[in-house]
This record gives sequence, structure tokens and C-alpha cells, in this order.
Amino acid sequence: MAAALTAVSAPALAVADEQRACLSKAEQRAALSSGQTVTLAVAIRSARGTVRGRGAREVVNARLCREKDGLVYVLTVLARDGKVTHTAVDATSGKVVEVR
Repeated sequence: MAAALTAVSAPALAVADEQRACLSKAEQRAALSSGQTVTLAVAIRSARGTVRGRGAREVVNARLCREKDGLVYVLTVLARDGKVTHTAVDATSGKVVEVR
């Protein structure tokens, strides 16, 4: 997969979280129906493919948030071995933009 992964320090991640404003359910539906975003299923498929290791990967939380560069899905992924990964997926293209 040709996903762009960004290595970021812990302080930079905290700043990134502060710059995200997550959408309400009504705003999410409007963004999806107007074609501004890919479906959550597309984002989940991308996120599952980027988590290292073998075994099933389960998305346990999903948010659609607005950043300065556009909309992103912020997914919390749980691997079978118990490792939790937070993944940001560009909501317009479905490509992974950050894994931490």
C-alpha cells in the first residue's frame, strides 16, 4: 500500500489533536451525502491495512474531524495482540495520513 506515514513526536501529536474539531452526527451525514467524504467503511479498510502484525484488527472508535487541511477520519484500531493504534485517514481520498 502506498500510504504516506508520518512519524511525529508526542508533543506534536498533542498539538495535532488540539487542531482537530470533530463533527456532530448531523454534520457527518451532510458531509457524506454531499460527496465531501469517502464512507467510513473505506477509511476502516485503509486503517486495517496499515497496522503492523498479524491477526484481526478491530476499529473500536471512529470520529470525523476537521483539520486545517480538510476532513479526516480519526480511528482507534485494536489488534488481536492488544496493541492500540490511532490512525488518521484523509476523508476525501481514503488514504492513511498518520499512524501513531
